[in-house]
Amino acid sequence: MRRSEKDVERSAGIVTRRGLVLGGLQLAVMGTLGFRLRHMQVEQADEYRLLAEENRINVRLLAPQRGLIFDRNGRPIAENDQNYRVVIVREDAGDVEAVLRRLSGLIPLEEADIERTLREVARRSAFVPVTVRDQLPWEDLARVAINAPALPGVRPEVGQTRGYPLGQDFAHVIGYVGPVSDYDLSKLEHPDPLLQIPKFQIGKSGVEARMEDVLRGKAGASQIEVNAVGRVMRELSRSEGASGRNLQLTIDAGLQNFTQARLEGESAGVVVIDTRNGDIAAAVSSPSFDPNLFVRGISVADYRSLTENSYRPLASKTVQGAYPPGSTFKMVVALAGLEAGIITPDSREYCPGYLETGGRRFHCWRSGGHGMMNLTASLQQSCDVYYYEIAQKVGIDRIAAMAKRLGLGTRFDLPLSAIAEGIAPDKDWKRRSYGQEWRIGDTINASIGQGYVLASPLQLAVMTARIASGNAVMPRLIKTIDGVEQPVSAEPLGLNPRNLRAVQAGMDAVSNTNRGTGYGSRVADEALRIAGKSGTSQVRNISKAERARGVTRNDQLPWNRRDHALFVAYGPVPDPHYAVAVIVEHGGSGSGISAPIARDVLLAAMTGGVPPLSAYPSSQRDEVAARFEAMPMRPQFREKHGKSRA
Repeated sequence: MRRSEKDVERSAGIVTRRGLVLGGLQLAVMGTLGFRLRHMQVEQADEYRLLAEENRINVRLLAPQRGLIFDRNGRPIAENDQNYRVVIVREDAGDVEAVLRRLSGLIPLEEADIERTLREVARRSAFVPVTVRDQLPWEDLARVAINAPALPGVRPEVGQTRGYPLGQDFAHVIGYVGPVSDYDLSKLEHPDPLLQIPKFQIGKSGVEARMEDVLRGKAGASQIEVNAVGRVMRELSRSEGASGRNLQLTIDAGLQNFTQARLEGESAGVVVIDTRNGDIAAAVSSPSFDPNLFVRGISVADYRSLTENSYRPLASKTVQGAYPPGSTFKMVVALAGLEAGIITPDSREYCPGYLETGGRRFHCWRSGGHGMMNLTASLQQSCDVYYYEIAQKVGIDRIAAMAKRLGLGTRFDLPLSAIAEGIAPDKDWKRRSYGQEWRIGDTINASIGQGYVLASPLQLAVMTARIASGNAVMPRLIKTIDGVEQPVSAEPLGLNPRNLRAVQAGMDAVSNTNRGTGYGSRVADEALRIAGKSGTSQVRNISKAERARGVTRNDQLPWNRRDHALFVAYGPVPDPHYAVAVIVEHGGSGSGISAPIARDVLLAAMTGGVPPLSAYPSSQRDEVAARFEAMPMRPQFREKHGKSRA
């Protein structure tokens, strides 16, 4: 049927409209695409160029050189040693095991090393280097380099590792470094990207840990070109990071070594402080350990030998240990009474050998008593009853306040691990700690440094330095950071000088009068005269039955039930330069065991070397000479005679 002209015109109009709509839609789509292409190619060109570059260029962090640590005289005590190592790349080696077998003929390579390397190679991508051996001597590295053509995939490399040239002398002060662990990362809210570098080492204890941010430095960066599978093709650019800052400690390496050698065979701690500025001249915990073992990976056998040793070589007794200070606390009680005006140097108390109060008898160390005592005599002979009596008059709150004024019960802010706060107890402290009221027996026990009172050798050294100088010296361990001197604090204590002189006179009598408990460890050279105080702190209770049948002597008890032996001293009198605190765990007698150690160490500090025999009473010189000869000192520190620093 033939369509009418009108129908044809209507159909043509519909087609034209559809074509226009379709063409418009096509034009819109093309326009949008064109606009988008222009936006991506022109306006976002830099962004997409960067993404393309990132597909072929990787940025790798470069570990900075760790800051060095020196003693007060510039002797290195923590340094960065070259670490010669051999690595292997699987894709270049071919038969890895065969190559390793050939390598074992050139360098010491145990079967366990080969098996470990094969396991590690299997776990890694073919192009990733795997360490076969590190800490190699130069001769072994050179041998590998010469034979490189016969060892496909094997590559000698030179890196850095931490080294401690004085080994155990500074183990408890410096600490050591080790690889970053998951536990280390979990403690940080925003960890430094450096910590993600495989086998990157950080401080684990001591100064290395507490000064980590100063010692670590800032990372550098290397831009490397990689192919599609991530294999390194070439290095495009390198930006070295900033090395860590160097530290100089206040400790004298020679005195540290002398003290370490003097404590050989003892479980003990010694701290020496400069009374003029608070500098810690020595801080030794015995026995010690070699921190280099931890850096290189300590063996199970070596670690077990440290943890199972009853003398606890891993613990730093100088700052972590908190002990009853025994009679070394009597100066605190005396100064509290003098400053409160409750006693004078001439105040007298009678000692019959015990004090009875509240139905309980508190004994003096001398069962027959000391008779009438004044302040000087009470310190000289270490009479307990004298301090029982005056402590009741003074009261525990005044005693605790004086203890804190002298540095006890205080956690000093030093870059060392686990510093103990100690305890200088008062009435509020017992309420908070035990929910109980303070009793008169608590005051009597505290008056002789027993009961709740606890102090570390560091705190006792600070106490002695403050008594000697009259200043509130603050202990300082870091002398300089990158050559910049660190602050010193030694403000006046504000104590009455006459009261200080009275206590100092008592300490002088301890060491320099024939009835003094420290007279056996006196100094013969008047220019090096010392003043001190002995202390013996009980670690067990003595029952009435034992006292009735006779108290068992320390040397007849098992080692871990014997009393701790303490001695504190300063010198030279009357212009003190150094103070020392010594504790020998379960040593038995402060005057018999710790006093000779304190004298030797204090003389070494004052003279700057092995003390001259002329400083000792003539009757003791042969014994002293033999002791010095037997001490395991490092050869560079073994001098025949020291020169006076005083």
